Formats: sequence, structure tokens, C-alpha cells
Amino acid sequence: MVLLTALGVGGATVIGSIIGFAFKKISHKFSDIVLSFAAGVMLAAAVLGLILPSLEYGGKFGLITTIAGIFAGAVCLSLIDRLVPHLHKLAGVDTETHEHNAALSKVLLFVTAIAIHNLPEGIAAGVGFGSGSPSEALLIAGGIALQNIPEGMVIIGPMLAAGVKPGRTFLCALATGLIEVVGTLLGYFAVSVASAILPFALAFAGGTMLYVISDEMIPETHAHGSERGATYALLVGFCVMLISDVLLG
Repeated sequence: MVLLTALGVGGATVIGSIIGFAFKKISHKFSDIVLSFAAGVMLAAAVLGLILPSLEYGGKFGLITTIAGIFAGAVCLSLIDRLVPHLHKLAGVDTETHEHNAALSKVLLFVTAIAIHNLPEGIAAGVGFGSGSPSEALLIAGGIALQNIPEGMVIIGPMLAAGVKPGRTFLCALATGLIEVVGTLLGYFAVSVASAILPFALAFAGGTMLYVISDEMIPETHAHGSERGATYALLVGFCVMLISDVLLG
């Protein structure tokens, strides 16, 4: 089940990229709506599938462990975000400057940016299986897979617009999907070997997802004049996962 889930989580990005090829020119408004929906899905998956179970399994020091894990995950991703050379956007002028960026191609930098976020998402999916509850694990994995589809869609257009050949663009999308497969397996084996770290690991994974939502997804979806639609799309995504949690429960 873990392996199939890993392949499903990673494959969702590839499915999204295939859809992206069919709709090469995606408007900012549509992109903002689908990414906001994905942010709502991720938010619910982080809270319902990772942070609340961390409190449940943490025992006597559950609250302290969970808070520590959330901040550790956010700080870890923030450090990676600062230290690893990458671009947040492949095309356009709205980019961050990082050391050694000039030595790397834009395509590699863009793929690196996606990988920074996909690896912890995969780890979150794998950690979820350590809880021993298939329904909670599938909720997390399903949420991540669901948000990977629009993410895969919106990365294709900018890469093609920058002159990247379709074949190479698809290989880049495939690589980002494989990173999530690796992350899922890493997360699962980590909590399987040391089950004592499960509460912290769950909160850590939740913290990384909250960081991505706040630092990347919400600012991006509110930058093109579609704030209200993006907000409602986030709420819809959250409620979809809430309904799924109730039905699975």
C-alpha cells in the first residue's frame, strides 16, 4: 500500500503536467484558483492528517512535541529555501536571488524549487503511514496527490514559454514526481525504524506543509487580482478534505 501510494502521489504531478500540455496557456486567474484549491487541500491534510494525530500520539508531552515539530519543520524548509539555489518563477522578473544562481540553468533552478517543496510533501505522505491508521494515511496522501495535479498543470506553461523543449519539460515534471515517491518511502521507513519519533515527525511534516502554504502558495495566488476567488477556492479545497475525513472516519 505504501509503494502504491508513493507512486500515486508522484504520478499525480505527471498527470497534471499532461493536462498542462493540453492547455499550454493558462490564465493567471485560473492558475490562482486551482492553486488556492490545492492550498486548501494541503491545509486540511496538514491539520487533520498530521498535526492533530501528532497531538493524539504525543502522550504526556504531546502539545510541546507538536509545537516543536511544527516550528522545526518550518525552520528546516526555510533554511533549505535560503541555502539551495533556485528560482520561484521560471519566466518573468519576479524571482528571488540566491548565491550561485548564475552558474545554473533556469530550468534546473526551477526544478530545484519544485523539488524543495515536493520532497517534504512526499515525506508527509510516508510519515502518515506510521500512525497505523490507513484512513489517516490515505487522507494525507490523497490530499497531497490532489494538490499535485494543479501544481503539475501550472508548471508546464512557463517552461514551454521559456523555450524548453516539450520532451525535456515532461522529463522535468517526471523528475519532480519521482522526488515525491522517494520522499514518501523515506518518511515511511523513518517512522517504521523509530516509532518513538512519530509524534514529532507528524508535526514536522505538518510544519513544512504550513510553511509552503503561507510562504509560497497564498502570496502567489493573491498577486494577480484574484484574491477573493482564490480565498473561496482555498475554503472549497479545505472543505473537500474535511468531507473526505468524515467519510473515511
